[in-house]
Amino acid sequence: MVGFCPTKEVKKTSKDTSTAEIYLQACKLVGVVPVSYFLRNLGTSTMNLNHHGLGPPGGKALAIALVTDMHITNLELADNYLLAEGARYLLEMLKANFTIQHLDLSNNHLQSEGAECITKMLLDNISIKSIKLSGRNGFIEDDAKSFADALASNYRVKELDLSHNQFCGRGGEHLGQMLANNEALEVLDLSWNHLRMKGAVAFCAGLKVNVTLKHLDLSWNGFGNEGALALGEALKFNNTLVYLDLNNNRITNEGVGMLCKGLEANDTLRALMLAYNSLTVEGALALVTVVKNTPKTALEEINISNVLVNENFVQLLDLTCQEHPSLEVQYAGVGGFIAKKPPKRLDPMKVIQDYLDERKLRLWDFFRKIDKDGTMRVPVADFRKAVQQSNIPLDRYQIEELIQRLDRERTGMVDYRWAFIIRTNCQSGETIMGV
Repeated sequence: MVGFCPTKEVKKTSKDTSTAEIYLQACKLVGVVPVSYFLRNLGTSTMNLNHHGLGPPGGKALAIALVTDMHITNLELADNYLLAEGARYLLEMLKANFTIQHLDLSNNHLQSEGAECITKMLLDNISIKSIKLSGRNGFIEDDAKSFADALASNYRVKELDLSHNQFCGRGGEHLGQMLANNEALEVLDLSWNHLRMKGAVAFCAGLKVNVTLKHLDLSWNGFGNEGALALGEALKFNNTLVYLDLNNNRITNEGVGMLCKGLEANDTLRALMLAYNSLTVEGALALVTVVKNTPKTALEEINISNVLVNENFVQLLDLTCQEHPSLEVQYAGVGGFIAKKPPKRLDPMKVIQDYLDERKLRLWDFFRKIDKDGTMRVPVADFRKAVQQSNIPLDRYQIEELIQRLDRERTGMVDYRWAFIIRTNCQSGETIMGV
């Protein structure tokens, strides 16, 4: 409806009218059924109305009610088919409501018209700190320019989610320019877009000079080696980024080598996600080597969880962790080429059992400290970390061997019911290395 203003609609009601009463009147006005969840949860700071099928009329009724609300700081409206019309009602409401700080409009088919409404709001609003615009909104290249222009001078929005959209080459250029100019964003999610080649390079040019971004998700973009080269260059100069997600980006060992050039000069990045790229043990070795040879590195987590490594890698990781004890590398397991026959090792389950026997502890006591919920299943990463931090005399090779035996289906979860079976067999002298 052209000319609709929720503030004018509210003025027609009494000053003493409650938000619930205003909402019920608004629903009657626009001809929609009131959302009972909204009425039941008035007065709370978070209002989760995701998947309620509001549509533009429902968005209009909600906008009228929220003009005077002083409680809701987090408004979640994902997957409501609001369209640009519904978004316009809500964004008009934000001209009067300064309580809402976090807004989720993901999956609402907003299109370019909706993007225009949002960017106009971002130029004026003084309360929004985070906004999610992920998926099924149909934003295209020119919309990236609108967001870039709006955020160039916005110093309040700290978190922005533009994942699952259609930004490509020119989109990368506009978003890179946004990073170069913006001095507020700390978290940016651009996963599942099409930033590659020139778009990836242009984006990285902005990252290179950005001074505030801490968390960046670029997974599922197809950056490739050209993008990895540009990222490596950016990391030489960027000194604020602490988390970088590059999962599923078609990066090869060559690309990792380029990325490592930047890691050599970087002293702020703590977490690097590189799972499901085209890496082998060669790329894995390069990553650990750069940590080992860079005393000032801040890297604490490297995820290459699909890469099968060999004993040479495990040995290098052991040496590196002596100098960088906080380093955690997630990899698929040990099974790559081994140049020489590995030394004979004690069965890791027997090592654990001997350790517990000496201290008069039960196997159950060991796992209970990790498994707070009592499900007898523990995430592999938590299990690995717990064993590493314990005083049990297991090297990394033994730990990975144990994980492979307790996570038989490679689900990412250690099922320690197998540990009791393995212990029983070990005590009876049976060999079950294949369990």
